[in-house]
Amino acid sequence: MYANVNKRKLFIMSGENKTLTKADLAEMLFDFVGLNKREAKDIVDTFFDQIRESLANGNSVKLSGFGNFQVRDKPARPGRNPKTGEVIPIEARRVVTFHASQKLKGIIEDPSSVDLSS
Repeated sequence: MYANVNKRKLFIMSGENKTLTKADLAEMLFDFVGLNKREAKDIVDTFFDQIRESLANGNSVKLSGFGNFQVRDKPARPGRNPKTGEVIPIEARRVVTFHASQKLKGIIEDPSSVDLSS
């Protein structure tokens, strides 16, 4: 369910634990910004394409008030099969890490602290 709060839109998911999807984001752009559904979907897709492309090129992505995505190179290392105990080499790989901003951490810690005036 969506609610309006002091001219700012507060998106409240219905009572159950619902996962926010790209389709939900596009629907919110349609409902609250007034874009048509195709434009809203294109904006959401472009946003995530840009993040994906930056990370694939090894660049960090910093979203103010939300957090940072970084690409990290992990070296090769020995692993172990838990059933047999056999040593198995784990190849070097690149992984994406996410670090939440202090603002996001505060909101998660205390959702009632969200400032809706801005």
